[in-house]
Amino acid sequence: MKHKLFIAALALIFAGCFPENALSQSLSLNVADTPDGSAAARIFSVFMIITVLSLAPSILVMTTSFIRISVVFSITRSALATNATPPNMVLVSLALFMTFFVMTPTLERSWTEGIKPMIDDKIEIMDGLEKAANPLKDFMVKNTREKDLLLFTDLAGEKPATEISETPFKIAAPAFMISELRRAFEIGFLIYVPFLIIDMVIASVLMSMGMMMLPPTVLALPFKIIFFVLVDGWYLLAGSLINSFK
Repeated sequence: MKHKLFIAALALIFAGCFPENALSQSLSLNVADTPDGSAAARIFSVFMIITVLSLAPSILVMTTSFIRISVVFSITRSALATNATPPNMVLVSLALFMTFFVMTPTLERSWTEGIKPMIDDKIEIMDGLEKAANPLKDFMVKNTREKDLLLFTDLAGEKPATEISETPFKIAAPAFMISELRRAFEIGFLIYVPFLIIDMVIASVLMSMGMMMLPPTVLALPFKIIFFVLVDGWYLLAGSLINSFK
């Protein structure tokens, strides 16, 4: 049940990216007693769908490239020691736009293979939802370490999947998240090292001059910023992050 509701929520979000077709559709809810079930059961189903839809944006973001991009941006800001600059809104917005750039082929596949045929009544609803979710699962599995997939497969007590399509969402999603966090911290470490060296050099110079009362971070900040600008840091960071996805 949870798997079907999750797929339905993803399908509605994908459909929202293509308003020219979505606006031509109408939705009707009937909670009266019918031969297929009672009004209470239908009301409960509507309540569950609304609950899943409220969580769907967060679920969708956590199953895309947003994790790696946002974590790397956060570590980069910490390495620069610029406090709240750039602001969270700027970093999150940039991460979302880059996520959409990376995920566009996957979303287009979901729309073409599942959502559009379902809206055109060419395939059944559940078949369309499953076909729409498969490209997203393909993306997650391809960008997940086999070790992480095996971890959650063993914890779930299931046999390892021989094909991507056989990997359930309950295994692919958490495995993808911890794999993305690992990669993000690896990239963050490589970014942090040059700025740490700048801090150490500035601290050594201040100590040799006997200026113990001047915080090294204050003097190192402009050197970090100019270094990041001279190497065209945002260009390198954006390009490397996008190229890191398969």
